[in-house]
Amino acid sequence: MLQEGLKATNLHESPVDAVSSPAGQMGESSMNDAHIRKCCGLSFLLAALFAGMCALPLAAPSQSGSGVVDVVKPDTPKQEAPATPQQVRAAGSDGAANGTKPTEPTDPKARKTFEDAIAWEKQRDYNAALADFRKANKQDGGHCWECLRRAYALSIKLNAYKDSVDIARDIIPTAQSDKEKAQTHFLLAMALQVEGGKEKKQPLLNESSSEFKTSLDLDPKLSRARFHWGVTLAQLNQDDAARAQFTAFLDQDRSNPSLHERAERFIDRIELARATMAPPFMATTLDGREISMDSLAGKVVLIDFWATWCGPCREALPRIKKIAQKFDGQPLVVLSISLDSDEAKWKDFVEKNGMTWLQVRDGGFNGKVATKFGVNAIPATFSIDAEGVLEDQHVGDADIEGKLKKLVARAAEAPMHASTPTLQTRDRDTPAVQP
Repeated sequence: MLQEGLKATNLHESPVDAVSSPAGQMGESSMNDAHIRKCCGLSFLLAALFAGMCALPLAAPSQSGSGVVDVVKPDTPKQEAPATPQQVRAAGSDGAANGTKPTEPTDPKARKTFEDAIAWEKQRDYNAALADFRKANKQDGGHCWECLRRAYALSIKLNAYKDSVDIARDIIPTAQSDKEKAQTHFLLAMALQVEGGKEKKQPLLNESSSEFKTSLDLDPKLSRARFHWGVTLAQLNQDDAARAQFTAFLDQDRSNPSLHERAERFIDRIELARATMAPPFMATTLDGREISMDSLAGKVVLIDFWATWCGPCREALPRIKKIAQKFDGQPLVVLSISLDSDEAKWKDFVEKNGMTWLQVRDGGFNGKVATKFGVNAIPATFSIDAEGVLEDQHVGDADIEGKLKKLVARAAEAPMHASTPTLQTRDRDTPAVQP
């Protein structure tokens, strides 16, 4: 039985994706040109980190039940044998003359350590890679933005939020404009929020709150900061202040629709902002319905990540189908999210196998929903109660019917809250997850 640790927190979402860096070579240039490249590189870095930190993978109790057949994980890069750091350096560039990017280290020792880190990352020795990226940044005088970007992404991937906090502090001095400074303080605030919540340390949460305030003082248009500041304030039991931030977020924000329903629910049920909630997402089902995580409130939700090419997923299908049939008409929704890239093959498989419950295609392990849930092995299932709180998660073909039965019974007995939405279609103008 194989089980992959699903990275998670009580926030939202994903390791930072790769981002393009300014191309060009580090030849001779004027001080002004160097400054332009520096600011450009930082802007790219902050854009990537800001997007990634706003999508942290979810954290929850991880379990593997009896009856696990096997799991399928993303393919590793194909190569005859793992490349050693020395081989990577031999095959790579030797500094500026060979195309070092402006955001990469230029110091020779830092460059060597940086290439070591890339080699460890390719071998999936993420702890070694994280250590070397941080070491390379120090060797380069503390201004290697690519080192910081990669280190920050790995710290999130490893759930090493103490490292995330330290790396965010290293990023702050590199910011130039008020907008860049606001984003760097936002990154630090988010990392502190996760670490403070996980360790239950109020001083970290207090600092998180202060960093969110600094971020908004520098850039009042950074609306997402208001939502996450509200979460920190709720964790500090400052409920009125938290509601005020959620309300301000709804008044101001026009670009984060997946958080709007969540903010409305937090205003009405502030205690939910202190719970380990399933991450908010929007998606379009096979039959054209546009749903969100919060539109399913009031019902127990079983989310099943799978793919047609996954043998263990096909073996687990009868169990999922049995659950969908057995709980039909009860307050439970089964949502199967496929990681297939081939839409036609997915549709054909669903039809031939009588998968009549809600079906969504996310396109792969890097899909938006899979990333938010930290999925890195399938089949993977997540059990979510009627309030939207993540109860547990399993990797493999687990026997989860007993747990679902208890959650459904609890949902049937609980009164519906006035603000609890029901499953419904959304306005077509609202963005949904696309594969």
